[in-house]
Amino acid sequence: MAQDAPVLLGVFAHPDDESLACGGLVARAAALGARVVLVSLTRGEAGPTDDGHSAALGARRVEEFSAAARVLGAEAAVVLDHADGMLPWLDHAVIEHDIRQLVAAHRPDVVVTFDADGLYWHPDHISVHERVTAVVMALGDAAPALFYVSMPPGQMRAVAARAGGADVVPGLSDPDAFGAAAPPPTLVIDAGPLAARKLAAIRCHVSQFAASAFAALATDDAALIAREHYRRADVGAAGLTLLDRIGTPPAVSA
Repeated sequence: MAQDAPVLLGVFAHPDDESLACGGLVARAAALGARVVLVSLTRGEAGPTDDGHSAALGARRVEEFSAAARVLGAEAAVVLDHADGMLPWLDHAVIEHDIRQLVAAHRPDVVVTFDADGLYWHPDHISVHERVTAVVMALGDAAPALFYVSMPPGQMRAVAARAGGADVVPGLSDPDAFGAAAPPPTLVIDAGPLAARKLAAIRCHVSQFAASAFAALATDDAALIAREHYRRADVGAAGLTLLDRIGTPPAVSA
């Protein structure tokens, strides 16, 4: 991979967020030669599990995160050790320091994180949105471009319906929570044939999705999750980015 290739840094809360939210973008960017670094601020140790051992679950989810990153073509999968389920209440300065360190280390052209709705109003996701935005804002002229990702309304209902009504995320029974109040996107990215890779990456997160709607989908059903919504932040670098080159305005893609 060329050293001067564009760098995409994705910052999320838990292992599996990266695949579910922007697996199509990651797969397309990597296929075009971009260097993609995926970050999870937690190990996901508080997620649903059938054995009740959070430490064991955290280790398992780290392994699943690495496997999903490989499927998507990412260069690296970085896991930090902030407490799962506690991000809104942890020291904001510490989290922002860690995010600044990641930006300094990888020098991304573009950072992607959750939009203000946190995909489905997940408190950890919303906190990551706020912390990443604060870091990019503070960087001023040295900041990378910043994009927020959200779910297209109705997409997860279509997934659930295809799977006979199974939950798309354990413990979240309403698929319409995804994207229901997301800010309007400024860019739509379609994974196209790489949507199958996105589905495969989601399935790498076996501890979370083995009994979900995603486990019941056929490979051909990956088209249901091909479309992703992005919104350019009003902070960060201006100018064309890799996302602008592979995405289209919403009106064009409707």
